[in-house]
Amino acid sequence: MALSTELVITRHGEAACNVAGIVGGDRGCTGLTPRGTDQVTRLAERLRREHETIRPFDVLYASPRLRSQQSGQILADLIGVPLDTEPDLVGPNHGDADGQAWEDIKGAFKGPPQAFPTRPHAPGAEPWFSYLARTASVLARLLDMYAARRILIAAHGETIEAAHGLLLDLPFTACLRLSFRTDHASLSRWERHTNRFDRTVWMLAAHNDTAHLAS
Repeated sequence: MALSTELVITRHGEAACNVAGIVGGDRGCTGLTPRGTDQVTRLAERLRREHETIRPFDVLYASPRLRSQQSGQILADLIGVPLDTEPDLVGPNHGDADGQAWEDIKGAFKGPPQAFPTRPHAPGAEPWFSYLARTASVLARLLDMYAARRILIAAHGETIEAAHGLLLDLPFTACLRLSFRTDHASLSRWERHTNRFDRTVWMLAAHNDTAHLAS
């Protein structure tokens, strides 16, 4: 089968809000920890080798949230691909929960945002279904815009969930019975292949791959 489009989505490195258990929206996100910077540097070195020896990346996009911007800039600097920011790749809007303790927010909501996906988990927050619709729409647009190209995205674990839902053609309600683990500085890889009968399929080639962190 011939490979055409490739989508590589990376999660940001460990952030200060992750360590503190804080809801990391635009206010709560204060950027990567030193450990997170090291994690993304290792990821970037791996992807630089791919870029130089296997197939170059054509574009690099990042979420506008600080931890993703910092991760994206490390990737851009080491790989040598300019960083573009896509506003609609930002993680969920947490409303009044932004900057609060996740333990308190989940306790009041009786679970994470996915538990009651049509409801906001705090005043002014974006319901999970709304987040999925927004993110799936921008991912579909980028895949169409860069067909037969190699796309790299520095974003959030939620972005990876949305991409998997889009390309697996899952209903939004799938979040009520399944989830996808995404570690810091992990990568997930989707490949679009066409066989000799002109049948095109998306293949999930890797998920939550952290081999670059093993050393």
